[in-house]
Amino acid sequence: MHIQSPGSTELTEVEVSIVVPLFNEQDNLRPLYQQLTETLAATYNYEVIFVDDGSTDKSYAVLTDLAKRDPKVRVIRFRKNFGQTAALSAGFDHARGKIIVAIDADLQNDPADIPKMITKLNEGFDVVSGWRKKRHDNAITRLLPSIIANWLIASITGVKLHDFGCTLKTYRREVLAETKLYGEMHRFIPALASWSGAKISEIVVNHRPRTKGAAKYGLGRTFKVILDLITVKFLGSFSTKPIYIFGGLGLATALGAIVCGLAVLYQKFISSQHLSMNRNPLLVLTALLIATTIQFILMGLLAELLVRTYHESQNRPTYVIKEILESSKDTLPDCRTAKDEE
Repeated sequence: MHIQSPGSTELTEVEVSIVVPLFNEQDNLRPLYQQLTETLAATYNYEVIFVDDGSTDKSYAVLTDLAKRDPKVRVIRFRKNFGQTAALSAGFDHARGKIIVAIDADLQNDPADIPKMITKLNEGFDVVSGWRKKRHDNAITRLLPSIIANWLIASITGVKLHDFGCTLKTYRREVLAETKLYGEMHRFIPALASWSGAKISEIVVNHRPRTKGAAKYGLGRTFKVILDLITVKFLGSFSTKPIYIFGGLGLATALGAIVCGLAVLYQKFISSQHLSMNRNPLLVLTALLIATTIQFILMGLLAELLVRTYHESQNRPTYVIKEILESSKDTLPDCRTAKDEE
């Protein structure tokens, strides 16, 4: 068995790469491998990349045996548990396929759905997301939070998918090359890709009950989704123009300061009460709002400097080009004038 160093890459290109993030799924790995093989072997030139996210059970031993038996199996092992987003990102970075498929290792995603998702992708889409229309999960800890999270994500990002949390998705390689993942943002890949101009679609997939192992997520994930959603919205709408959001907040607080200041003046000089300014709590609020306005504007300017430094230091453009059409020099018309000929 060939052991590849962490920094090296293979140049061999395959048609489809299956990326499987996992953590303590020793009992599900062999059945999943068997189902993937049965589904893909006759139709595709493929590879399966298992990303062991710091498992503490016998998952790595099982993966080692699979890799020895099948050269199509590749294994990436983390030194510790970094989370599903990091595992997916590692799998995407090492994938060689033109089409990349992500699937969970718990056998709740059905590998038999992969061919129809690839077919849908080949209709002209860049991302095809699975929709677990009939889910077999706990209603309180999984279904209800998922419904709320999906509604929030769709409403805020503008990407109308029913099931952002379904790991089973197919991507074109070039789309993932433009999408960088941090934190726990793997569920937002369709939104991030859509903001770069990718075409997104969704199809209903089979969802099976978990029979082995334990679920790794609970209610706590909902709060993480909300916090990540704020970050994603900011990155999608204001990452290249942060002064708009900070400046907008600064203008709002400035307006509040003006209103409170006018109220203080009115109570001092016009109202029959002639309330003393130094005893008026609105004066303190006015001063606080003025200070807040200055802070927001300065934060916006600092954010602008950081954004420009980031893009310029990495030579990273603020746009994504899909293709360039141009005529060959040999076919360009001769634009010389009669004077030039002389």
